Amino acid sequence: MQMEPKVNILLVDDKLENLLALEAILEKLGENLVRATSGEEALRCLLHQDFAVILLDVQMPGIDGFETATLIRNRGRSRHTPIIFLTAFSTSDQMLFKGYALGAVDYLLKPLDPNILTSKVTVFVELFKKTEAVKQQAAELVAVNAELRQSEERFRSLSTCSPIGIFETDTEGRCKYTNPRYQAICGLRPAESLFKRWLESVHPDDREKAIASWSAYISQGRDYSEEFRFQNVHGHIRWVQVRSSPMLSSQGELLGYVGTLEDITERKQAEEVRAQVIREQTARAEAEAANRMKDEFLAVLSHELRTPLTSMLGWSKILRSKKLDEKATARALEAIERNATSQVQLIEDILDVSRIIRGQLRLNICAVNLVTVTEAALEAVRPLAETKGIQLNTILDTSIGSVFGDSARLQQVVWNLLTNAIKFTPKGGKVEVTLSMVSSQEQLTTIKSAQIQVIDTGIGISQEFLPKVFERFRQADSTTTRSHNGLGLGLAIVRHLVELHKGTISAESPGTGQGATFTVTLPLLRENRGSRDKAEDEISSPAGSTPLAGLRVLVVDDETDTRNFLSFMFEEYGAIATAVASVDEALKILEKSKPDVLISDIGMSEQDGYTLIRKLRSLEPEKGGCIPAIALTAYTREEDRLKALSAGFQKHLSKPIDPTELIALVASVLELPQQVP
Repeated sequence: MQMEPKVNILLVDDKLENLLALEAILEKLGENLVRATSGEEALRCLLHQDFAVILLDVQMPGIDGFETATLIRNRGRSRHTPIIFLTAFSTSDQMLFKGYALGAVDYLLKPLDPNILTSKVTVFVELFKKTEAVKQQAAELVAVNAELRQSEERFRSLSTCSPIGIFETDTEGRCKYTNPRYQAICGLRPAESLFKRWLESVHPDDREKAIASWSAYISQGRDYSEEFRFQNVHGHIRWVQVRSSPMLSSQGELLGYVGTLEDITERKQAEEVRAQVIREQTARAEAEAANRMKDEFLAVLSHELRTPLTSMLGWSKILRSKKLDEKATARALEAIERNATSQVQLIEDILDVSRIIRGQLRLNICAVNLVTVTEAALEAVRPLAETKGIQLNTILDTSIGSVFGDSARLQQVVWNLLTNAIKFTPKGGKVEVTLSMVSSQEQLTTIKSAQIQVIDTGIGISQEFLPKVFERFRQADSTTTRSHNGLGLGLAIVRHLVELHKGTISAESPGTGQGATFTVTLPLLRENRGSRDKAEDEISSPAGSTPLAGLRVLVVDDETDTRNFLSFMFEEYGAIATAVASVDEALKILEKSKPDVLISDIGMSEQDGYTLIRKLRSLEPEKGGCIPAIALTAYTREEDRLKALSAGFQKHLSKPIDPTELIALVASVLELPQQVP
């Protein structure tokens, strides 16, 4: 701990013994005692030192005490120093008056009482110390105030010249301070900026988001950083980044928030330019890749079409020009037929891809037994497998039952996978086909599906090409030296057909030369999951359950099989179904009666479902203009769903149709009790 500095006490007397006596009395105070044996010496001491009190003898040779006091009071440094006169003579009123007039604070008669002297000197010593402390505090305060003024001036300068807007708010978000840049960004005058929040300058399209995020920030107190568009009174738009942090006291109490507004328009524009460049580069790269793929595909197409033509035309010319024996003639006709069949399949694949691209590939929906479909596909490819000596193994679960789909297209899926496996499996290899039931969990519900797997011991698929195996016109080897024929369309067609049936397909391969596995999963009909689910089927069967009892349903679809299936399904659930094939027929029915619900296909010939719903919604309510309507379509994109809803349909359901899903949808639209599982 630092010791307190000693205080100076001036002792003035012309007699040394008196000075020694004074020192003896006052030394216990522990202060600095300074001697002076004359008035002149006392004045010299006062030139460079400050004293808490002066003990001044009145009777001295030369300059006496009164004259010395007069000179002390004439000096600025000692003008207010307390003086106690010491005298050995009895003081008269006149002498007292003169002494007090010269600034004396007291008179003490010799001989001195030590206690009185000590107590009086102690008072002035303490007073001096406190005065010095006050002076020091005042000096420190002056220094602090000067520093504060400099700091305030520095802050004011920084705030005024800052290229970033600065604001301060209270705990409720009300603005307490803004700088000129803030005002410029918000397009506000200084006075306006204190009662108009920055949120009012946000572009109307961004304002709701800004208000929500700022309110959440005020309630939670975390750091804040968001980007919004600001719009000034002239309609000019700029991008602004808003940042803010809580402002806390030294005790951690929330005082308010301090934030910044930074104009980032140039950065956003640069980002947009960069993004545009990247988009253009990507589009250019994709276009170049597409052109390469197109050129490669056309080269392969030319090869695949010309190869069988060579054989067909060659044998045809031989047959026309020469008479061959029966064996040679049969060989020629067999070659022509085989190559013609190959060309037909190529053409069918190309037409299927064309239909897929245009969204015109249709399904004839019905209940399909996958065992029958798989066996039919196996019989079709068996001769091809026997020619290469490839062993076909099958493991088919005959208790699976049916799926909802197109029998011919599902057979095409299995046939394509099998021919693909046989084509890429060397002589003497194996191809295995399995049909089984698999379960998956979705939202606490067990979903059961049929799974078809085609496993081969062929050339396999590289890890680089595996993600592209289902893309159109993609082949792992498109060069003229490739060892396998085909256009690379089969797997793309398979994927599209599987997805149309609400299924999934995947490919797996450990790598080149290690074979491949293709897995197709299709949703099973609830009422047809086989003997293992018999109890469940009895519960979900519509028998005895008529949730749509008496309901009048108008079905519109230009596909006869689909129309008949939907009519039968609705009647099974107790409804009265009327089915028509065109928009005109549907409107005639609506003129005569008012059904409870309309079920319409979208993609119909002549007039589509959009035309029907527009004409229906143009009618007056009493003529059926408000009849609930559900759209059925094979177009499954989100924009297709939104287009159907905006046209006037209440619901949109993708094909293939799950009967229980459609019935539940009808019940939902009509707000009927949900009795369908």
